[in-house]
Amino acid sequence: MSVETWTYIIVGITFAVYIYIGYWARVRDTQGFYVAGRGVHPIANGAATAADWMSAASFISMAGLISTLGYDGAVYLMGWTGGYVLLALLLAPYLRKFGKYTVPDFVGDRYYSQTARLIAAVAAIFISFVYVAGQVRGVGIVFSRFVGVDIATGVIIGVAVVGFFAIIGGMKGVTYTQVAQYAVLIIAYLIPAVAISSVLTGNPLPQAGFTFSDLMPKLNQIHQDLGFAAYTASTRPMIDVFCITMALMVGTAGLPHIIVRFYTVPNVRDARVSAGWALLFIALLYTTAPALASFARYNLIQTLNGKSLEEVRAIPWVAKWEKTRLLQFTDKDGDGRITFAPGRAFNLKSGRPDFTSPNPASRNEVYFDNDIIVLSTPEVAGLAPWIIALVAAGGLAAAMSTASGLLLVVSSSVAHDIYYRLVNPGATEAQRLLVGRVMIGVAVVIAAYFGVNPPGFVAQVVAFAFGLAASSFFPIIVLGIFDKRMNSQGAVAGMLTGLIFTTVMILLMKSDVLFGQPAPALPNWFGISAEGIGTVGMVLNFVVAWAVSRATAAPPEDVQHMVEDLRIPRGAGAATAHD
Repeated sequence: MSVETWTYIIVGITFAVYIYIGYWARVRDTQGFYVAGRGVHPIANGAATAADWMSAASFISMAGLISTLGYDGAVYLMGWTGGYVLLALLLAPYLRKFGKYTVPDFVGDRYYSQTARLIAAVAAIFISFVYVAGQVRGVGIVFSRFVGVDIATGVIIGVAVVGFFAIIGGMKGVTYTQVAQYAVLIIAYLIPAVAISSVLTGNPLPQAGFTFSDLMPKLNQIHQDLGFAAYTASTRPMIDVFCITMALMVGTAGLPHIIVRFYTVPNVRDARVSAGWALLFIALLYTTAPALASFARYNLIQTLNGKSLEEVRAIPWVAKWEKTRLLQFTDKDGDGRITFAPGRAFNLKSGRPDFTSPNPASRNEVYFDNDIIVLSTPEVAGLAPWIIALVAAGGLAAAMSTASGLLLVVSSSVAHDIYYRLVNPGATEAQRLLVGRVMIGVAVVIAAYFGVNPPGFVAQVVAFAFGLAASSFFPIIVLGIFDKRMNSQGAVAGMLTGLIFTTVMILLMKSDVLFGQPAPALPNWFGISAEGIGTVGMVLNFVVAWAVSRATAAPPEDVQHMVEDLRIPRGAGAATAHD
């Protein structure tokens, strides 16, 4: 059977499973809708957390970034992995012990301020929509290539399925659907990695093949022969490497759709256990990504470089990816052959050969979108059609699992934190549930728009979301747990400072992408790129929050006692009241 037929079968089966689970897990109360009734088993929550966290950026884009950027792409690997450890050890148990539904709930109650709650809710909505744009774009890419529909149609199909199980099942439906999605995405990631490692290195374990074979020296040599820096060499300023890694780490620890996962387990101990399981599940993919990225880079260059245009376009997978415009060729020198070289081949806005880039004399004649590296790798390696289809299903599972968690954050921020907490505190259970479901529907429509009109490639968009989370939520949560002197004035000032600074800087640094300008208004800031500017926003948040809190009145005594109680180990005194 063809790749397309296999894709219809495998994607159809997985979608049917997701819809069935969503229907089976349907809920009728707000606790089930927002925190799955706090009854999720730690192992299931670990798998759901891994699926929620390993988004389209992890499955589709991260290996693509490492493949394209080499050593410099590893900042995404370090940042996202280290960030989860930070979240699991530093924040998750305390937030679960606090016992609320959402991050804005924690901020509002800890800082005894409806203003702080509102700012946190707006920030959660903003971050979630920035993040979901990347996920929905991933859905569109998979559908456009493997199902044969245009990106807009693929986006609509994907968000419709996500909307179904999120609306009727809430967090309970999303959680158990994510368990199934984790199984699909990890199998889809590991099978081609094992197969390609066996072919290229003779070792079926990708991590071992990547580490102990001669593939990396070969790839370094090929890169240098083509005019690139060595694949394992860094070209970023060290301050930018540090800031991007830090922004991704603390951004991970501040992402509201990940934090809320630790509210779904019965108690603090289960929150810690589920964090451990999630780290194990995440490690299976993240230790494989550098190997798969290197294999993909090697195969892609070997397959395309130096070949004639006729030879290349006769390859079935090339012709199919060209139709999506995510893979393009141009013959700049007129020799009829494809040349890999540093520099851009196309102006991405016009889709035409690029002679206006900073290096218009570049000999590069190939453009491939970072987001197709993982999806195309099984085809480039000549693997069986069912494996290619399975990877497509894995990409959809990764994108949809995270999208569903983000849609719930948007819903809970509006329905619970704004409508119930601020607008209508007397709302009935039925009213709150109705508003929550309506808001998921609204969020689905907005997410579909972003999927059809994406602001950037998946991992780039997601990196911005992490920067915003780093500069808004992380400092306020950490200070809220570990500094009893931290007050509402400091929290409000810190969040506003971090969020506004980071947003403005990203807009300036990416003005060429966002507003169609020939060059960004601000290329970088003292060597720090847009992906790392969230670290500066985080520092400003910490400094402003601490300074303002010391210059104003201390929090009420009961709030200070609550913070002290929050840090007492489980089972000691009054702490058990929060479990």
